[in-house]
Amino acid sequence: MKNALAVVALLFASSFVLADGGSKDMKCPVSGKAAKKSVSCDFNGGKVYFCCKHCCANFAKDSTKFAAKANHQLAATGQAKQTKCPFSGGKAKSAITCNIDGVKVAFCCKRCQGKVAKTAAKDRIDLVFNNKAFKKGFKVGK
Repeated sequence: MKNALAVVALLFASSFVLADGGSKDMKCPVSGKAAKKSVSCDFNGGKVYFCCKHCCANFAKDSTKFAAKANHQLAATGQAKQTKCPFSGGKAKSAITCNIDGVKVAFCCKRCQGKVAKTAAKDRIDLVFNNKAFKKGFKVGK
């Protein structure tokens, strides 16, 4: 039984890895195209991945313009772990969550969760992963 579970886990994990080591779901924060692990820039204590060197250069010129998407990628790739509610900075409760484009985010209360629920899906990354919210709720670690 353990071997069967290990095989399933391995198959699941390998389905998300591309030839260059990137994730098929990892998006370039500049273009929105599939990102490559071979093209990256340092940001907020982690590595942000891009589809090409041109996007990496554009990001380096003005990272604040792309910060929310870059922070989202840091969380999506597991480089950033949630430590608190991104809105209040209070203790996040595992029972009060929202899935924001593939990243499960916990909140301190239904009110904070409701802010996300009331926001259009296309604007949720900017709301939860902007630099202010990210610094309140997430920590990048090695």
